[in-house]
Amino acid sequence: MSSNTGKKKKSSLSAFSILMIVMAVICIISVVLNGQAIDPAIGGEIASVTGAKLSDFVMAIPNGFKDAADLIIFILSIGGFIGIVMKTGALESGVYHLVKKMKGKEEVLIVILMILFSAGGTTYGMAEETIGFYTLITAAMVAAGFDSVVAVGVILLGAGTGVLGSTINPFATGAAMAALNSAGVANDPTIVMALGAILWITSTAIAILFVLSYAKKVKKDKGSTILSLQEQEIMREHFSREDGDKLEFTSKHKLVLTIFAITFVIMIFSLIFYQDIIFGGSEEAYLAAFGWSDVLTGTPLGWWYFMDLAALFIIGSVLVAVVARMSEKEFIDNFMAGAADLLSVALIIATARGITVVMKATHMDLYILDVSSKMLQGVSGLIFAPMSYVVYLVLSFLVPSTSGLAGLSMPVMGGLAQALNFNASVMIMVFSAGSGLINLFTPTSGVVMGGIGAAKIEYSTYLKWVMKLLVIIAIANIIVLSIAMMVIK
Repeated sequence: MSSNTGKKKKSSLSAFSILMIVMAVICIISVVLNGQAIDPAIGGEIASVTGAKLSDFVMAIPNGFKDAADLIIFILSIGGFIGIVMKTGALESGVYHLVKKMKGKEEVLIVILMILFSAGGTTYGMAEETIGFYTLITAAMVAAGFDSVVAVGVILLGAGTGVLGSTINPFATGAAMAALNSAGVANDPTIVMALGAILWITSTAIAILFVLSYAKKVKKDKGSTILSLQEQEIMREHFSREDGDKLEFTSKHKLVLTIFAITFVIMIFSLIFYQDIIFGGSEEAYLAAFGWSDVLTGTPLGWWYFMDLAALFIIGSVLVAVVARMSEKEFIDNFMAGAADLLSVALIIATARGITVVMKATHMDLYILDVSSKMLQGVSGLIFAPMSYVVYLVLSFLVPSTSGLAGLSMPVMGGLAQALNFNASVMIMVFSAGSGLINLFTPTSGVVMGGIGAAKIEYSTYLKWVMKLLVIIAIANIIVLSIAMMVIK
């Protein structure tokens, strides 16, 4: 048996500090590049890079809070909801009851959950919505004999590989096709969905095998965990208890967890873009079928976004409190305590969004797109796909929003592919795969930093663990995309 004696307590940079360093570096680079020309075909009226001012750096986080206000309100509402549910004891009892039921089949639970998260990613871009699952899944994985890294793998890699291989995700492939259509560049939804399915299945399968391999090692020998001693202590403090198998699972607990489950199910179904998937984009037909569902928030299911979801979780909190017979003071105190637990996640998301704000203000995003497109002109198909993939790794680091990046880059990159006699539909999946991979680990993504923050893991630990997987997925993606770029005309 190996031991943890060599894993000393370590002091590493926090997610917040890493993001501040990235922001400072981008500001400095923009100053160095101040005045660098941007092709009018890409920048429009914006002709050059604008060096960041001190005020851009100082106001980045406040502007990030403003820009991500709806997401932050959603995160805090989920935190409050989980705080209420946790206070009832239902979540803990339910987790240990599930683990007892799955005795000897814990690995099956990992596979099922990763497939479900992945399906959410490929269909409606499940990303920020996963933050609310970390408390439950981490507790379940720890109770099953794994560690918090396995929980992060299940959620972040599960949903992330789904987004990487988007099929009908309106925020990735949907936004990319719309951007190409607006630029007059032809694309084929059938090619997009078929190639997306191939990327989705291969990437998710690789990720599942990777997480399972690590999970089995940890369960067999706790000393094989990648967590430092300090992180292990934090994990035990937040996500485990010695008497878990003795917890009683009452009828009240079952009712609370039913409300808990229904709330998340409503969230998932409210985000599926029925207008495109079922009604071929017809708003009239969609409203005729789903218009009644606006009774709760004023917005019908399928058009919901973060503010609607925040309202849903607040309502869910009230229902749980009523079932648990909490007093008004208990409800407020527990909701506030739960929201406070995710306040650090909200700060990380605001800081990450602040980097995007700085990128836009300095036009660094347009400059890098300009340089990248010029590099790709005239290259062969065998080189074009992998180079385009690398371009999107860089662009996605700077612009982690898939829909924002699609609108910014696809008219240029798709137009370039068409001009070089390649299929622009394949370029859509180069964008989806490249941005999907980078959003599995980039510190500029609120989903990544918020997720590992909720699981109480250091960014450096996660990066060390996941890097080998990222290289394998990247190689698999490039092979699929290169073949597609050469074959599909």
